[in-house]
Amino acid sequence: MRIGRLGAWAILGTLGGLVAIVVPELGSDPWPFQPPAFHPHGVLGPLVRAAGRHWDLGFVRTPGIVAGFAVALVAVSGWRWRTWRSDLLCALALLVAVALLVPAVLLQAGLRQATEPWYHDNDSTYQIEIAGRLIRHGHDPYGRDYTGTGLEHWYPAAGFPVGRKQVALHHLAYFPGTPLTAAAWGVLPAPLDDYRFFVLLCTIALFGAALAFRAPLTLRIALGTLAVANPLVVRAAWFGTADAPPLLCLLLAFALLARRRLVSAALLLGLAVLMKQFALVAVPFFALMLLALRPSRVVARKAVAAFAAPLAVGILPFLVADPGGLWRDTISYGGSTYRIIGYGLSSLFLKAGIVDDRYGSYPFVWLLLLVWLPVTAWLLWNQRRAARAWVGAAGFAISMFVLLFISRVFQTSYLVWPLIGIVSAALLAHADDEDARAEPDVPGEVDGGELQPVSTRP
Repeated sequence: MRIGRLGAWAILGTLGGLVAIVVPELGSDPWPFQPPAFHPHGVLGPLVRAAGRHWDLGFVRTPGIVAGFAVALVAVSGWRWRTWRSDLLCALALLVAVALLVPAVLLQAGLRQATEPWYHDNDSTYQIEIAGRLIRHGHDPYGRDYTGTGLEHWYPAAGFPVGRKQVALHHLAYFPGTPLTAAAWGVLPAPLDDYRFFVLLCTIALFGAALAFRAPLTLRIALGTLAVANPLVVRAAWFGTADAPPLLCLLLAFALLARRRLVSAALLLGLAVLMKQFALVAVPFFALMLLALRPSRVVARKAVAAFAAPLAVGILPFLVADPGGLWRDTISYGGSTYRIIGYGLSSLFLKAGIVDDRYGSYPFVWLLLLVWLPVTAWLLWNQRRAARAWVGAAGFAISMFVLLFISRVFQTSYLVWPLIGIVSAALLAHADDEDARAEPDVPGEVDGGELQPVSTRP
């Protein structure tokens, strides 16, 4: 398939822009680990030695610069081309994504393997791996004390004051799908058992998910590149934030919905919810999007069953084992237990003196009922009136951002959720446009044909 000159240059501009934005901050602000010794070994040992046995910014940023140079060379080579091969542009997009994503993940995993598992990782990813190991050994990861698992070593290693209360040692904040995937991934040999490699693969797969939409190919490649190589997902891959797997399921759910694969789309949405609570926000918007397609009752029932199946299989065993532990870890923890951090309303309340301290009471439930719920209901009402798929995805992005803003914790990494909603909305909007007959907008033309003068016999 060929892409026109303007579309190709739009893609090249997107690639160049991402390189210019991502590379200067790539690898910045890591945890200040100071391991007592390094013992590089295994398949990543040569890579660690090449980086000088430390977190080398030159090592992780240079491949991105080289990829940008490759984009420039291709642009020069195709300066006079009237059309471009789509597979060339896709390959170039993947080259940029891999150059920005892979080196940092490899170096982090290699440094971790050369020291101890609590170095060169994030505490959340490390806890997910521990939870997966507990599941493999037949133990419930919820409602337990993680002291003694190795996680307690992470906090002083990362520079936290000794003696500071670490509530994360007593809570596993992720829905069961995440530790279940860690349990499966953890059977791989070291260093591939590092959960960030699974996150890396899911991140790269976001590009394929964008290509699965019904939209102009130029837009799919450009927005797919944005989804796979934006600063948020690039940092998450090496730093250790495990949002990519549920985001991949969510993006694929929207893509399959656009292609009227309703049962498969519902199944993927169920998997997204199983892995991360944030995906629950998408459920009512997705439901209205599905109903707008007027499926038969049989298809609608199958879609509901497909959505519920992974939730039942993944959550019920833990709910039966310890319902209180699952609730406290995954629901109460984020709303009332975790300390206030981030840049949202809770931090503004803290600075204004409305909240006493970072562990003090915060009116999240009231804000949920009085702010987020009315906003979401209004968005859903407008989506129902519009009956357009892209309105649902845009509504999800807005509702997700409002929820994050009023939450007790608002990490900047969470912004990737509304971003993926925006990408989905842009792609779905053009899929809708393909289905509708466009009104003529050029004088003298109707549906692409020129108006002919009307002649009558005298």
